[in-house]
Amino acid sequence: MYGVCNLSIVPCRSEPSDKSEMVTQLLFGECFTINEIQKNWIRIKITYDGYECWIGDKQFEYISELHYNDLCSSKTSLSLDLVSIISNKNGGNIVPIILGSTLYLENSNQIILNNSTYLFEGNINSKDNFEHRNGIIECSFLYLNAPYLWGGRSPFGIDCSGFTQMVYKLNGISLLRDASQQATQGKILNFVEEALPGDLAFFDNDEGNIIHVGIVLAGNKIIHASGSVRIDEFDHQGIFNSNKKNYTHNLRLLKSLF
Repeated sequence: MYGVCNLSIVPCRSEPSDKSEMVTQLLFGECFTINEIQKNWIRIKITYDGYECWIGDKQFEYISELHYNDLCSSKTSLSLDLVSIISNKNGGNIVPIILGSTLYLENSNQIILNNSTYLFEGNINSKDNFEHRNGIIECSFLYLNAPYLWGGRSPFGIDCSGFTQMVYKLNGISLLRDASQQATQGKILNFVEEALPGDLAFFDNDEGNIIHVGIVLAGNKIIHASGSVRIDEFDHQGIFNSNKKNYTHNLRLLKSLF
């Protein structure tokens, strides 16, 4: 079975319970396969990053295998506004969508999902206008000051790996969901001096586990989600927080996907 997110943001949980930890979020237009149904919950595998989690059975729309395959193979665009509005052409219902939502544009402003046609007005970032490194930096600033939220992928709440994943997604580069997973992608950089703006820096804890990730900026800076999406000093030791006047994250690894 297959489904698509037809709401702005849907919480995805580690267990089939509203009280369970939110591990990620689905944004409008993201597809998934359904692996298990348990009372009011379904266990899904998100098509974009392979992440497995649980969502409520009232917060998505079933789609056929044929439509799922059509959506997965169709050209997509991503919403580039903080918040946009789409309206159901048939019923007139309005759905707010956020930065990074997936749009299957049939014409210049029509989105077809299952039996519904939505009208979209707003800015998009399509595969025709990705700017790679410059685009990574520009899109990272769109999330600046977004509050930290474990499992979040939204400018209204985002975690460190959700931030890097969404910024890269807006530029046509796929990242896995968690920081430890993202650290397996790309090529290793041996020195901080090798890192260019847009590259990824990973940080570990006392046990050596990778627990944090950020995007390298020019001028020995890094942008990352810690309390909020913020810019801090960055060097071979790690991240230096100017407010706390100390190093908050220990550098473990540098990676480039370019």
